[in-house]
Amino acid sequence: MATLARLFQRLSVSPMPKDIRYTTVRPISLESLEILLNKPKPGGGKSYRRIVHYPEEYTIEPLRVTNLAGRDPTTGRLIAKGIGGGIKHKYHWIKWVRDGPSEGPPQVEKVIDVFDDGCRTAKVALVAVGNEMKYILATENMKAGDLLKTSRFIPRIPVRANEGDAYPLGALQVGTLVHCLEKYPGQYCHLIHAAGSYGTILRKFGELVVVQLPSKQEFAFQQTCMATVGRVSNVAHSKTPIGSAQKNRELGNRPRSGLWQRKDGRHGRKVRRLPPMRVISPPTAKPTEPLKLSLKL
Repeated sequence: MATLARLFQRLSVSPMPKDIRYTTVRPISLESLEILLNKPKPGGGKSYRRIVHYPEEYTIEPLRVTNLAGRDPTTGRLIAKGIGGGIKHKYHWIKWVRDGPSEGPPQVEKVIDVFDDGCRTAKVALVAVGNEMKYILATENMKAGDLLKTSRFIPRIPVRANEGDAYPLGALQVGTLVHCLEKYPGQYCHLIHAAGSYGTILRKFGELVVVQLPSKQEFAFQQTCMATVGRVSNVAHSKTPIGSAQKNRELGNRPRSGLWQRKDGRHGRKVRRLPPMRVISPPTAKPTEPLKLSLKL
């Protein structure tokens, strides 16, 4: 108790300032302010599979591709060992921004064609609106001749959107399946692109909308983030077997060295026979100790 009393005596509590204008405020560093204002941009990763030669302006012409086969484009050193070969494909430039009017009726777009793309797992749809044509990711049941709606307006009552329509998250109903989701308003729709994947709108609170991603993780996005309604096409992609080594080679996957052998254990698993069977006898019963009684007379 004496030690505790001495500790309390050493403590000195400064009086609280009466006016908040004279309180000291910790300054914010320029690095923290830059991180807060400049939000990170998506992309920037390297796959070492192909280089797409993009022109200056958007076009629907198939783009020329240089296959890297897992090598660094500058040094030529082998980086990704499992990449190589494959069928050469032209690249179809997807327009990741679904932009529409902020007020009034939505913009109507028509699907011209839906086809497979060798550079991605999902199917690609050619869409026309006015004098413009562009590529987008096709949904599960999308077909040629469908009409799609795109709008950035958030009404008071949620809209009943059809598959392939693009609306802000705040304009869609709870439980809607979405893909091609914006992480921040105004950026590219770079979330949920894989074949057969989708996100689910779970709930809304304030200016935020909670969406469950294909990884079953839940994230809150701003209600002005654009999203496309529906599930990405080619749903059976993850369940379709490759079937042969030749097909795997056509997909651009380099085979292994071939030294791994299962039976003789060369560069692989040692195959040994099972140990002999043991017979476990039941435990022996403990001998009963004689009961000793004592009686004092």
